[in-house]
Amino acid sequence: MKLLKSVLVAASLALSLGSFSTTAVACEDGRTCVPFSAAVKTIDDHIGMAIEAVAQEHDVATILGHIKIAKDTSKEINENDKVDIARGRANGFLKKAKSAVKKGKMDVAEDLLKTAKVKFAKLDSLRTK
Repeated sequence: MKLLKSVLVAASLALSLGSFSTTAVACEDGRTCVPFSAAVKTIDDHIGMAIEAVAQEHDVATILGHIKIAKDTSKEINENDKVDIARGRANGFLKKAKSAVKKGKMDVAEDLLKTAKVKFAKLDSLRTK
């Protein structure tokens, strides 16, 4: 009886831990699962579109929209610690660019976006393959 009780407790504990696993539900419906290369390409494209929008003097909402999509997509990059640290630093440039756009400093924002684009492009070299 004592052995049966121990087995049941251990089994229920294992099942409960397995049912709340985040890796078990990582790519369910309604959740995005973007490969590394696709995420970096999307980020690069939207930063490029933001730079073009700044150069062509588009409205602030368009520029901020591209920056937001780039920042949101960067959250999907999940490789290793080095990549995560570099991603965070590159995101810092996007945050500064967003602030510069809101303040109307478009020349500063353009430089920050170009720097962010270079930083995100370097993420691939930090990946472990």
